[in-house]
Amino acid sequence: MGKTTMHKIDMTTWPRAELFRFFSGVSQPFYSVTFRVDVTNLHAYTKARGISFYYALGYLVTDAVNSVVNFRYTIRDGEVWLLDKRIPSLTDLRPGSEQFHIVTLPKTGTLDEFCCAAKAKSAAQKSFLDQDCETDALIYISTTPWFDLTSCTNERDFDKDDAIPRITWGKYVPENGRETLGMSLEVNHRFIDGYHLGQFYQKLQKSIDEL
Repeated sequence: MGKTTMHKIDMTTWPRAELFRFFSGVSQPFYSVTFRVDVTNLHAYTKARGISFYYALGYLVTDAVNSVVNFRYTIRDGEVWLLDKRIPSLTDLRPGSEQFHIVTLPKTGTLDEFCCAAKAKSAAQKSFLDQDCETDALIYISTTPWFDLTSCTNERDFDKDDAIPRITWGKYVPENGRETLGMSLEVNHRFIDGYHLGQFYQKLQKSIDEL
């Protein structure tokens, strides 16, 4: 498991301190948005190489998350910390089964190498969840490839300090000669505003378009 480092935020100089305190005062600081992503190039790329579209998009989503500072804040013992990176944790169906498990591994190497590593770890994993991998430095990633996703909510034990992004996408569908899918992000407003979601989207779409 890749080690994640972090440093503590000085609340007296942090530019977001006022916004953080404002959204800390609401009883439910979480919100979600769903938007469309053009995945035409990614579908062609993965099909040509015989690799998983799901793992590949998980790799690019992780890159996009880690490129935006606000996605990497977390809270430990009431204090704000900035992680150097977040780690993807992906739901994955067992072959020939309706039951899924959760595969967590660091995003390392090339896109193709990550897809191979994720496939190997998923195939070898015997448990539903590796508890040793469960930290606040994760990204919860899932997909609903059977239908076009238009919105999404997530189960959770309510904890206002939970800053783990939840990212889900649906089936890619034809649209004006391209292929797009609906992607949902559920985040904590104490750290992440619409502006930061826009930064995530721009990074993700640019990475796909450049494949």
